[in-house]
Amino acid sequence: MNRIYLDDAGSAPVLPEVAEAVRGIPAGNPSSIHAEGRAARAALDLARDRAAEAIGATRLEVTFVSSGTEAVNLAIFGTRGRLVTWAAEHQSVIAAARRSQSGGREVVIGGVDSAAMVDAEAITPGTAVVSIGLANNEVGTIQPVAEIIARAHDLGAIVHVDACAGPRWIPLPDEADLVSISGHKLGAGRGGLLFVREGLRIDPLIHGGPQEWGRRAGFEDVAAASAVAAALAACRDQRDSRRLTAERQSHRLREVLVDLGGVLTGAGARLPNFATCTFDDRRGEDMLLALDLAGIAASSGSACASGSLDPSHVLLAMGLSMKGALGSLRLTTGYATSDAEISRAVEILRSVLSRVPVRG
Repeated sequence: MNRIYLDDAGSAPVLPEVAEAVRGIPAGNPSSIHAEGRAARAALDLARDRAAEAIGATRLEVTFVSSGTEAVNLAIFGTRGRLVTWAAEHQSVIAAARRSQSGGREVVIGGVDSAAMVDAEAITPGTAVVSIGLANNEVGTIQPVAEIIARAHDLGAIVHVDACAGPRWIPLPDEADLVSISGHKLGAGRGGLLFVREGLRIDPLIHGGPQEWGRRAGFEDVAAASAVAAALAACRDQRDSRRLTAERQSHRLREVLVDLGGVLTGAGARLPNFATCTFDDRRGEDMLLALDLAGIAASSGSACASGSLDPSHVLLAMGLSMKGALGSLRLTTGYATSDAEISRAVEILRSVLSRVPVRG
């Protein structure tokens, strides 16, 4: 059976450009002075320059890390003062904010509206750091990042943009002070990156050697850095051409979800590859398992943990009922998704979801 992958927002398939970039990466330690070490250093420098060019930064502003989650944590724990974020942000942001709060830091977690859109009014005088997602990772809502940055800077605060969701489809903000990027969400398969605006000092999470400009000690993963750099370059070059296809495909998916009784989530400006909805009468877990058996990989706003189905904090923050939060479905297309696959997916969705048991 030829499976249809509709969970690009969960993890994007590795891009051909990435596979080519990591072929033949030297195994030496970039800090060593022997020939193998120098070759590894050259590959790392090339990756840093390539990543910097792709995001419009200087090489001094690029810090390679292990993942988007590490990049988020470095941005939040590496800064000080009152932190403002919002209730529908990614779990890595919320968890880091809560941990900071338990350590005595003043933290404000603002609310969101029914589309997961944030309210800039949460940023008040005395705010030191703002953490905002470029787009919501569960429903795809594109946030008013430029407005948030302008308000924060007017009040003397710095801004961290969690761009783990979004940079494949929309440009990164020009004026952010910190930007976290996840490799596997780009099609890199591994790694991450934190942009740190030149002149801004942050405290490291990992202590040891002077690697990554003193922001992250430890042996550099040259292959991961090369993968992230290649994926960023490919996304920059292909963003516009891929967007129209993604919009057309996700529109077809949203149409069938509504026909089947789903209520769309993330209304308004959303990432072009997102089709998300909730069902009051069906469980997300049941739908995912049925679709998986039928050959479709999808995801839900709910997560299975320790044998129980927990509602999405994002959907609850948006004001959905417990039933709605437990009945969510997220379909996201990718660069390799074909129109033929979407046509097959529409047929499967109509057949499978109509047979998912209705709950009381």
